Amino acid sequence: MRETRDVRAARPSRAPWRLVFAVMFVCSWCGNQFSPLLLMYKDVQHYSELTVNMFLGVYVLGLAPALLIAGALSDRHGRRPLMFAGVLSAMLASGALALGELGPVPIYVGRLLSGITVGIAMAVGTSWMKEVSSPRFEPGVDRAAGARRASLAFTLGSAAGALVAGGIAQFTVFGEELPFVVHIALTLPLAWAVLRIPETATSGGERGPLLAQLRIPAAGHKRFRRVVLVAAPWIFAAAALAYGYLPVLLGDRTGEWGLGYATVLTVVALGVASLVQPIAKRLHSVSSARGLVAALITIGAGLVVLTGAVVTRSLLLGLLAAVVLGAGMGIALVSGLLEVQSIATPRDLAGLTGMFYAVAYAGFLVPTIMAALTPPLSTIGLFLALIALAALSSLALLASYSKHLPRTAEA
Repeated sequence: MRETRDVRAARPSRAPWRLVFAVMFVCSWCGNQFSPLLLMYKDVQHYSELTVNMFLGVYVLGLAPALLIAGALSDRHGRRPLMFAGVLSAMLASGALALGELGPVPIYVGRLLSGITVGIAMAVGTSWMKEVSSPRFEPGVDRAAGARRASLAFTLGSAAGALVAGGIAQFTVFGEELPFVVHIALTLPLAWAVLRIPETATSGGERGPLLAQLRIPAAGHKRFRRVVLVAAPWIFAAAALAYGYLPVLLGDRTGEWGLGYATVLTVVALGVASLVQPIAKRLHSVSSARGLVAALITIGAGLVVLTGAVVTRSLLLGLLAAVVLGAGMGIALVSGLLEVQSIATPRDLAGLTGMFYAVAYAGFLVPTIMAALTPPLSTIGLFLALIALAALSSLALLASYSKHLPRTAEA
């Protein structure tokens, strides 16, 4: 009875997924609008390279707990309250970052809140999208629609945030404030709109210790451990290398246009990741790991192109590397989410989604690890090692190609 009243009172339209999409879009925007501004903070505010890297690290401190905790809590207590908190943290994050001229503290606070925002959006929003992209709300919808729409919201939101922030910083003198003001203006109406989305997690919450509520039984599934977790880190490793590390490595070729080049690589990689969604849907199979294998092979090819760009100092090859790595990222993201949604039960869908994203976001540490190892190791040598590791990961997936399938796939 409670569920019926909740849905009738909250349903805004025949397609509530559009509002979930909008919320995920602005939250993803929040997380990635800072990325192309790193050079600005280093050059204008004269922060050291260590301080700039710490800005990135604080983001992970907010992201990882939010991914692991918010999803599991929303499985017990509802999607709406957690996503409402995510929208509020998005606005607070941009508000703090807009005060960055006052010193590093507002930037640290803003980056921490940005991580919390993206963590909530990815874990809770992806699950909510899957649930409202169902015949209950949209008759005739295909089973891959939820994963595809969630992936699209993430990639488009991330690309838009980078494009707007990078464009403003490159071509105006308001790069330290205006990008964040724009984001707040776009996000504010969604604080009301999120309350109009139907609630889909209606278990009413579980009593007991917090740790017991955070348990994710499906995380022990062999398919999740031996297939999904093998592929997951490569998703954002591809992103970090394509538009995080590559602009730094080619900085001597871009000169004063370094910020613009970083923005272009970001938009291209995420734009391609969005465009391959239909291909990713067709590649995925419920009877094998075909989609994830194709994704890792594509990422491996992108690493080869990226290595060539670094060796030849070619900006055009760098752009091509962003295209190929973006394609691999998009395929892996959709196929990975479809795997998770096949494995999870309704009671731990958001929790398992959050765990998947937490492992995937670990890939963002790859450039930091590479930088720490250079010297004594060479950058080219490390890229060759990554290519070999991607090949080994592909072989590991092939070994589990059609094993450990969830019941929904075997049926």
